[in-house]
Amino acid sequence: MAERLYREIGEKIKLEIIKSKLKVGDKLPTERIYAELFGVSRTLVREAFIMLEIEKLIEVKKGSGSYLKSQISNQQSSKISDVGPFELLQARQVLESSIAACAAHSITKADLNALQVTLDLESSELNSVEKANAADRDFHLLIAKATQNTLLLDTATRLWDMRDENSMWQQLHERIKDSSYHGKWLDDHQQVFDQLRKRNAEGARQAMWQHLENVKQTLFELSDTDAPNFDGYLFANPQH
Repeated sequence: MAERLYREIGEKIKLEIIKSKLKVGDKLPTERIYAELFGVSRTLVREAFIMLEIEKLIEVKKGSGSYLKSQISNQQSSKISDVGPFELLQARQVLESSIAACAAHSITKADLNALQVTLDLESSELNSVEKANAADRDFHLLIAKATQNTLLLDTATRLWDMRDENSMWQQLHERIKDSSYHGKWLDDHQQVFDQLRKRNAEGARQAMWQHLENVKQTLFELSDTDAPNFDGYLFANPQH
């Protein structure tokens, strides 16, 4: 299997650091500079930065930039998951929007009651990131369960397990300190729930797609280490 592109970019950045003879504490060039140097999107560079951050080679200071935290060794290698957070989110967006549409046809009163309980719990736990995240997961997987299709539920569960185990994803989520983000996502969940209650398959699909699009935009914003306006995405917004 070919090595993931963000890994390749991460290794190229290491070589550039060595070539530039940067010292610990020195500021790295911006994401934009590396993107132009390697001819790739800034999102790809951002994921490479996260990889280097997890390896404790650089330190990202929001609003300031990225700094060399320790000297680069040619022996160092990454131990993170082979799937980047934005790639994982894309897979969830494609799958879970379809799952929501499917669930709209088969959802029962008991399913809707379980979702309402989860929404109430999520609302009451907005100030606890850990509990809000747990309720978030439960909400999504209850929808998958409502399809009455065990394969869809198993697949959705696997993607969520990958999300929870993915150190790059965790690195991004550690930057979500403001509970207002969870409040916005709760509003999204309510939109999905309303469409499911109406048994509106297309409405449920659109609401879930938009919810995960909002999550993506939040993570882009939080993971940006320099200028707020960037010109590259890992995946484009398809017509739907």
